[in-house]
Amino acid sequence: MADKKSKGDGKQNKQQKRGSKVKTEGGGDADDFDAWMKSRQLVKPDDQLELTEAELSEEITKVLTPTNTNIVRNLVIYSFKEGEYVPAPLPGNTVTLLSFSGNSLHVDSEEARRQIEESDEIGYPLPMPKFSVIELRESEAVDAEEGQEEGEDEDRRSEGKLGQEEQDSEGEEEEDEGKTAEGDGAEGEEGPAEAAADDEEPTEQMRMAAPAGKKRKLINQFNYCERAALTFSYPKRNVDTQTIPPPRSQYGSNVLQWVIYDTYLADFEEQQKDQSTKHTDRKRSLRQKKFKDKSALAEQLNRKYLKCWQILERMIIQNIFNDIAHDYRYWEDPADEFREGEGNMLPLWKFQYEKTKKMCVTDILFNPSYYDLFAVCFGSHDFTKQLDEGYLCLFTVKNPSFPDYIIQTDCGVMCCDIHPHFPFLVVVGLYDGNVAVYNLRENYRTPLYLSRGNNCKHEELVWQIKWGPDMTDGEINFFSVSSDGRVLYWILQQNMLWVTTLITLYLENGLVDGPDGTKVHLKSCGCCIKFHPVEPKIFLIGTEEGLIYKCSTTFNSKYLMTYEAHNLSVYSIDFNRFNSDIFVSCSGDWRVKVWEDMRAEPLFIFDLGSAVGDVKWAPYSSTVFAAVTTEGKVHVFDLNVDKYKAICIQAVVPKRKNKLTRLAFNEKLPFIIVGDEKGVTTSLKLSPNLRMMVKPPKKQLYLDQNTLQISKLEKLLSLVRETPGETTPSTMGA
Repeated sequence: MADKKSKGDGKQNKQQKRGSKVKTEGGGDADDFDAWMKSRQLVKPDDQLELTEAELSEEITKVLTPTNTNIVRNLVIYSFKEGEYVPAPLPGNTVTLLSFSGNSLHVDSEEARRQIEESDEIGYPLPMPKFSVIELRESEAVDAEEGQEEGEDEDRRSEGKLGQEEQDSEGEEEEDEGKTAEGDGAEGEEGPAEAAADDEEPTEQMRMAAPAGKKRKLINQFNYCERAALTFSYPKRNVDTQTIPPPRSQYGSNVLQWVIYDTYLADFEEQQKDQSTKHTDRKRSLRQKKFKDKSALAEQLNRKYLKCWQILERMIIQNIFNDIAHDYRYWEDPADEFREGEGNMLPLWKFQYEKTKKMCVTDILFNPSYYDLFAVCFGSHDFTKQLDEGYLCLFTVKNPSFPDYIIQTDCGVMCCDIHPHFPFLVVVGLYDGNVAVYNLRENYRTPLYLSRGNNCKHEELVWQIKWGPDMTDGEINFFSVSSDGRVLYWILQQNMLWVTTLITLYLENGLVDGPDGTKVHLKSCGCCIKFHPVEPKIFLIGTEEGLIYKCSTTFNSKYLMTYEAHNLSVYSIDFNRFNSDIFVSCSGDWRVKVWEDMRAEPLFIFDLGSAVGDVKWAPYSSTVFAAVTTEGKVHVFDLNVDKYKAICIQAVVPKRKNKLTRLAFNEKLPFIIVGDEKGVTTSLKLSPNLRMMVKPPKKQLYLDQNTLQISKLEKLLSLVRETPGETTPSTMGA
């Protein structure tokens, strides 16, 4: 208590002393104060607007918005993912001038507090809390008692420091008492302010008295790296080399006036020759440019003339074959009303090209966008008699006399495919293992892409080729299968054709001993490929061994399913248009089989008496499919009418002289086209019994034809699916 009183008396004496100083010193400054206040008066201009009290008290609101008017808000960028222009995101209003990542933490952050609590050490003295000197002494005494490592010497040292501080404080208080005695009555208005200043002095002293511990830098645990390395300094080396000095020669001559004149004349003649050659080159380039312009104009005129002549030719051909054109559109066989379960086909046009008479039709395909345009590939299936050229011809029903497009290749064309979204892109597979892509819109005689090199093609002929779904970045791709046992994946890049092996067709039990004792894995030879219509990653491959492999583009190390389908080569596979789990296959063992997905045994087996070259499901019915044989016959089946035999068998070409190889259904009109070994493509119109539609029941007239076709096929499959202890009708029929 005595200490507190003495401290309070010292403060009062200080305040009285300072107050007396202010009074004694400020007595003669009244005039200066008046002059200072006079200079602070506001000067009012003469033309200032006079406002009332209501106008002066009115509040005017001004709204400041952070909208940047300099930002362009209608920018668009091209998105390769969406395939269109999309709005560009608006830039922010914050502009970062400098960004530097450090390892220091703010002392008030949560992470810094956590590190201080864990390490009990800080990197710099923190501000001391505001408490009295007595509390500081008590805390220091408690810390001194708790320190067991410092011992009694440290306690004595702390007590000596406390005693010295008490003496110093008592001496200061006595001095303050003596000073306050001089100015007892001089406490003015500034007394409270001086008292506040005296309160701040102990805090400053306490800051100075803060213990300076071991400094430790606070580090950021998530962005901290401290490394030390000792590098090897290589010794310096001097390398000396000796080179052969360049040859030297001495030259001397007398330069006279006429020598200089002759030299200038020779140089002038050379310049004149250069100018004349440049002039002639300029004239030649102008002539060539004019010739190119004239040739381009002539080519445009020729295109227009050619289009006009094509239209005129089509009109003449339609007038010549007027009866066939009427049958093509309107023929209906009236005899079908009197015969149930049977039908026939009416031959229409025959399409052929003069240069392909000795070639075989290797593939036929309708254009997915133009129903009257179809592509025909010409090559040879006789490997001992291969020609030096091949053709891809695109015919139209409007002009059966001559093809609209003719593409010639260096070897036989074995297969082709037209892109479903870009009908002008045609890819072909060749006999030598190469593939080529053609653009029918411009310069279609030269390939747009062509595989070259031993590592960028098949080792044997390409049996079938199919376009794949476009990639996420829009790149076009296709797949090809060959007799070399590989399925290649091709991607059309900007300037090249990129290829990789998708899957290698190894036989499941094909490990044999090689000539040197090592194990050799035998490959299976692919003959045809067909992709799933619903799941584009699933595809079926038919092989020369008679097996059908179910594969996936994502899992190429093993097969999803293996069907022991035929005894000879599988020539064709096709999925049903209305049920993607049903597919049909044909082979050289004379048989056509109907399969269900993930089912080891076939649902139907049909023996046609000769090798079957091709089989296709009809696009208008879920139970109708057609096949062609080497006897020159076309077999049409309707499983809903007869599950055991064909409802139409018609010979198209002579049995001993010719063979049918390929067939295709038209997607819009009820006719088919078939190709033979003599390079002739024949079109056939189907009678009404071969294309019967399902009639909806009276209470369900609202059902569409697609739903009715699906229900018809499901009803048929429920009758032939195997049940325990029963035999399927398909096996009995076989």
